[in-house]
Amino acid sequence: MNLILFTDAELLNVQDCDQGIKASAFLKRPDLRAVHLCKVLHKEKGEPFDAGVLGGKTGSGSIAEINNAGLTINLVLDTEAPPRTPICLGVGFPRPIQLRRLLRDCASLGLNAVDLICTELGEKSYRDTKLLEDGGAQAALIEGAVQARDTRLPELSVYPSLAKWLHNKTSAASSQADSIFIAADNVQPQGTFRGFNPFPGITNAVLAIGSERGWSDNERHLLESSGFVRLSFGSRSLRTETACIAAAVLVMEKIGLLE
Repeated sequence: MNLILFTDAELLNVQDCDQGIKASAFLKRPDLRAVHLCKVLHKEKGEPFDAGVLGGKTGSGSIAEINNAGLTINLVLDTEAPPRTPICLGVGFPRPIQLRRLLRDCASLGLNAVDLICTELGEKSYRDTKLLEDGGAQAALIEGAVQARDTRLPELSVYPSLAKWLHNKTSAASSQADSIFIAADNVQPQGTFRGFNPFPGITNAVLAIGSERGWSDNERHLLESSGFVRLSFGSRSLRTETACIAAAVLVMEKIGLLE
């Protein structure tokens, strides 16, 4: 954990301060955050560590008291979280074990949104994952965010088909002026990521990645008719989560976010 993250409900004695808040919190001994502070970071009373509140600001924390019950924490949260990465990722439902890793890494990159899509060639059973119901997806997103010292999570949504997702993402004409729409596809692509150069002024991206079996011909037609450019990674077939992260980083470079 690069950031000890708290929720609003865990904050006690909240007071306004310059550009932020002062608060306290209590972590019980079995809490993984308490274990990390004591066993991994070896923090003692009064020593500072990086902290934040979910969806809010970051800052510093310190241990005010340690006893058998747990840790009393003092917090000063006065720094804005890192800026969001203006990319929306739409991806065909991956295997549940891949989904957990994917959500973690997308949160680390700071993506605005991750949309899970039921694609025509996707494995139907993957849609029944319990991660979306038992808190596993939220835990994976938080794990990725704290790795990047971030407090905000990508918005997570589920779509029953590519057509429904495309309608949602491309219906607002005003959003298209400063956005690029890219679909990763190695089958008869329209170009490559290397050779693709967006128009100046592009600041946002919508990125589509197919399921393990890729896109159907019908889906390729839907993507192209919705303004997506199909670009190739090259000759290798990649795992879903590998393709998503590789494509996201390439798009970040194309719109100037890695400078």
